[in-house]
Amino acid sequence: MAPPRTNIELYTAGTPNGQKINILLEELSLSYSVHAINIAKNEQKTPSFLAINPNGRIPAILDHTDRSSPLRVFEGGAIMLYLCDKYDPEHKMSFAHGSDDYYECQSWVTWMQSGIGPMQGQANHFYRYAPEKIEYAINRYQTETKRLYEVLNARLKTQKEAGQGLWLVGGKYSIADLACFSWVNWAEWALGREWEKGNPFPDVSEWLRVIQEREATKKGVNIPEKFEMKEAMKTAEGEQEYAKHHSNWVMQGQKDDQEKHK
Repeated sequence: MAPPRTNIELYTAGTPNGQKINILLEELSLSYSVHAINIAKNEQKTPSFLAINPNGRIPAILDHTDRSSPLRVFEGGAIMLYLCDKYDPEHKMSFAHGSDDYYECQSWVTWMQSGIGPMQGQANHFYRYAPEKIEYAINRYQTETKRLYEVLNARLKTQKEAGQGLWLVGGKYSIADLACFSWVNWAEWALGREWEKGNPFPDVSEWLRVIQEREATKKGVNIPEKFEMKEAMKTAEGEQEYAKHHSNWVMQGQKDDQEKHK
């Protein structure tokens, strides 16, 4: 079956939350246009963007497909579920509604939204961006990120031993895997360049490499700009420069929010 003809506007930036939507659109072969949101300049807080996502975060979409007025969908997990409900009738990246696998998949997508995403995000902040390096905070969030990776590794190992392949649900690659991949693909940013030293999560590492080699992944991670973190992390100098650049706008954004909400 040919992919459906769609007219979707994607509002995104080169972050884990944004990249998973880019990749899903590519996996489903959907037609979409891209609006790059410069979060370094707080474009996600402008009135025009807040009309699409009142929470002022990327990603978000406007779906004009066969509609007189566009439908907005925001929050990464919600967008993934929406795109599959509307545009994945063959369940390439999803599962039949009401099936056991459907609810298992929803559980893992929600697990990412409530676990890996926020915990690894805080590890990023305190390890990379915070002007004061608070050892307790760094240890707290890096440890929790590693605990969640262990949960992921255990599930992948169990699935493989049960003959379900290297996938979280139903013996196939799905949005459950993609949702979690989008954050694990940034592991060295949260945990350091040697996060895989000693092979602590062998099944996660294998799963990660396989997903990285998919054509949709290779294209999606470079939307709306080239994904440069991994190249920067190859040297100590590149790592420091990348951290400095991103720390500046992260801290400015926090300062602006503090002024507004004090």
